[in-house]
Amino acid sequence: MPPIKILVVDKSVVVRRLLSNLLDADAALEVVGTAPNGKIALAKISQVNPDLIVLDLEKPEMEGLHTLVAIREKDKKIPVIMFSSLTKMGSSATLESLSLGATDYLSKPENFNSNEVISAYVREQLITKIKIICQTSLMPNLAPREVAEKAQTISPEAPKHQSPFLSPPPAIKNIKSQVEIVAVGASTGGPNALETVLSALPANFPVPIVIVQHMPPIFTKRLAERLAQKCQIRVEEGLTGGILAPGVAWIAPGDYHMLLERQGFEVQIRTNQDPPENSCRPAVDVLFRSTAKIYGAGVLAVVLTGMGQDGLHGCEGIREVGGQILVQDRASSVVWGMPGSVANSGLADRVVSLEAMAGEIIDRVTNNK
Repeated sequence: MPPIKILVVDKSVVVRRLLSNLLDADAALEVVGTAPNGKIALAKISQVNPDLIVLDLEKPEMEGLHTLVAIREKDKKIPVIMFSSLTKMGSSATLESLSLGATDYLSKPENFNSNEVISAYVREQLITKIKIICQTSLMPNLAPREVAEKAQTISPEAPKHQSPFLSPPPAIKNIKSQVEIVAVGASTGGPNALETVLSALPANFPVPIVIVQHMPPIFTKRLAERLAQKCQIRVEEGLTGGILAPGVAWIAPGDYHMLLERQGFEVQIRTNQDPPENSCRPAVDVLFRSTAKIYGAGVLAVVLTGMGQDGLHGCEGIREVGGQILVQDRASSVVWGMPGSVANSGLADRVVSLEAMAGEIIDRVTNNK
């Protein structure tokens, strides 16, 4: 298999050299070009045809976000990893870059000038992301045969509930819900996927929503604020004591697991810093387990784009108590790791495109399916 071709864009000649040497040292990777700014990077894309771009946000001549927009105008599919000191946890620049089409992000460590620190960081973080993202983006977007045999696949043929974001989603009529809660897990590519799904739900959505999106502290609060501006439903960052209510979505806070507890007639949120699961905190499995314990067959689980297998064991528990499970399809996922693991295990009721997901959720919540 030929190496993954990478274009490195960074204003610092030292950083470009360090990254190039470290990436080239891996036999599966090849740096085919470097650029100090966006203008040169755009010119080089057509010359070197990279499989992935590592892009700094801080650059002269063409600021990083503008460069990203220009890249997306030329190529909507090429993976772009934002790699900058500006993309620290909670940075609005990171959320903006993801909304503009960045595939993923990674912040430079504080002591980035230390060769020892950057070497370990690039190997453990950046190279891992590159390989997983490119493994997905370079593969054919076809669901495995076993998935097609075990779950129906829903394609995006003008989904009737999908909002064009020009007007609020229509209110739901004749609500007779057996689904009592929607539980969502997402990772790489999740912020945009969540925006697509949640913004298509009406203000009178009849059940609560709980979400784990793999992100660091502060970042999840900014994500909740951003989604709240885009959606008709309320979106909040989870906190201990928060009370679940219809039409309110709670996002697990970064570095904290989020789980549910029944208190009398109410269901409340609890957060803790128990050990990570699947190398994640918050972990989807933790949320899904507690949701299944309280709501049983009333759970509708949704697994969106993301690396790894977080959510798989939680889905096993949801299936055991009779709940329903939807997963995002490969074609619309940035990385088909989390949803793919659930689909390949035969746990998914349906494999659904991102564009059709909100409509499928509404249909199940309102007993149309």
